[in-house]
Amino acid sequence: MKLHTYHRSSASYRVRIALNLKGLQAEAAYVHLTRNGGEQFAPAFDALNPQHLVPVIEDDGMALPQSLAIIEYLEETRPAAPLLPSDARGRARVRALSQAIASDIHPINNLRVLKYLSEELKASPDQKNAWYRHWVALGLAGLERQLAGDPATGLFCHGDTPTMADCCLVPQLYNARRFECDLSGYPTLAVIDARCAELAAFRDALPETQPDAG
Repeated sequence: MKLHTYHRSSASYRVRIALNLKGLQAEAAYVHLTRNGGEQFAPAFDALNPQHLVPVIEDDGMALPQSLAIIEYLEETRPAAPLLPSDARGRARVRALSQAIASDIHPINNLRVLKYLSEELKASPDQKNAWYRHWVALGLAGLERQLAGDPATGLFCHGDTPTMADCCLVPQLYNARRFECDLSGYPTLAVIDARCAELAAFRDALPETQPDAG
């Protein structure tokens, strides 16, 4: 199994956490998203993923992009240490929380969007950061209300063991801190994030601990 990854990619970060929680090893293939115009556009990677996005996982002759699809694939093929609940309602809730981050918050403030704002629309650094903070605040506020008001929230986003939702939450909060977002209004998210930080599976997936972070 091989994971094409970039240390600062939130989506790659999610998959690294999931692999760690499941106790799985994957050979790392590093794709630098800014060096030489972006290694994701090189012919070899283009053949793996024409969307030019990381992560991509190669396993058993298949190249699979999209972080949530990868995590669900791992869940189905390596079911030990499950990242989805055993009941249909719980699985639906975890998927909804995960998609709220991966589909609604992250895509509008990832690298290629911010680059387009700067290079094509000529947004200033302050304007770009204001864009980022606006959409992150809107998304996290809704997520905070969802988690704080639901008895299904436990020590983690769902119950008392980490799930796919926590794999998504932690990288999003990490990036929010990079952009100096004010996170004081999300106490439930902060408590869950701190609890995740106590686990080696999350710490070992941190961007700064990756070999390509130099």
